[in-house]
Amino acid sequence: MSHKIELFVPAITPFAEDLSVDTDRLVAHAKALLDAGAHGLAPFGTTSEANSMSVSERMAALEALVDAGIPASSLIPGTGCTALPDTIALSAHATRLGCRGVLMLPPFYYKGVSDDGVYAAYAHVIDAVGASDLGVYLYHIPQMSGVPITHALIERLMKAYPGTIRGLKDSAGKWEYARDVIAAFPEIATYSASESMIVDNAAAGGAGCISASSNVNPAGIRRLIDGLGSDAQDALLAQVSAVRKIFEGLPLIPAIKAAVARQHGDDGFARLRPPFVATGPEHEAAIAQAVDLAAGKVPA
Repeated sequence: MSHKIELFVPAITPFAEDLSVDTDRLVAHAKALLDAGAHGLAPFGTTSEANSMSVSERMAALEALVDAGIPASSLIPGTGCTALPDTIALSAHATRLGCRGVLMLPPFYYKGVSDDGVYAAYAHVIDAVGASDLGVYLYHIPQMSGVPITHALIERLMKAYPGTIRGLKDSAGKWEYARDVIAAFPEIATYSASESMIVDNAAAGGAGCISASSNVNPAGIRRLIDGLGSDAQDALLAQVSAVRKIFEGLPLIPAIKAAVARQHGDDGFARLRPPFVATGPEHEAAIAQAVDLAAGKVPA
């Protein structure tokens, strides 16, 4: 099954001086990403510092995006929490707003849990939300969650909830996992977490990427997607890979926010919630280089 190749940006969450969610900057950044060519947004995941936010904050921020005119159908917000009632509340809320789906981490505090346990958690959320239009995108990021999304789990969930399990985001960083999921489950949309994998992802039948660095380089990634299979593909891939590589050598989320702040000309975008701390002088040159590469000011 072929899927439309798309870029969904895991948009950063700007914070005000008192570290409350800055919805004005959030909306401004979201609109800029869509204007630059992103097909949609996947807010309130890892890059968004969502696990440093409360349920009510995440709901209010999602409502602010929709109220600002961003189509709910272009949003796949993160809803997975350690507490099942929180995941249910966030998922039901996003579904009521008309979001395309929800990106759902498994409960991630307890490690070494069985597939039976993880299945039960997802099943409980889906049953509790009880909405026929709920769309779940599984979130595989075992280096952070400690709870992998296995093939057996995907198969079991798809059989139990056909049409509800719509996709998967692979943030493990290993192409082999995404490749194997695409091959085994072509019905669902599988997104890689690095734009450097888009060519392979598309060729295998995947759906594109949801990448932290797309906050900085959405236009470049969109050009690559639009140029897949063209004579320009290799050059376009080199550009996005060069930007991505810079961020892989930096404290990722602080560096992404610092780069976005530079692009907007507004230091307010760089604020972080603890436990993250701001990038230092030793990171400035690399961040500036990434911004210049994204803007096409220097060759990849």
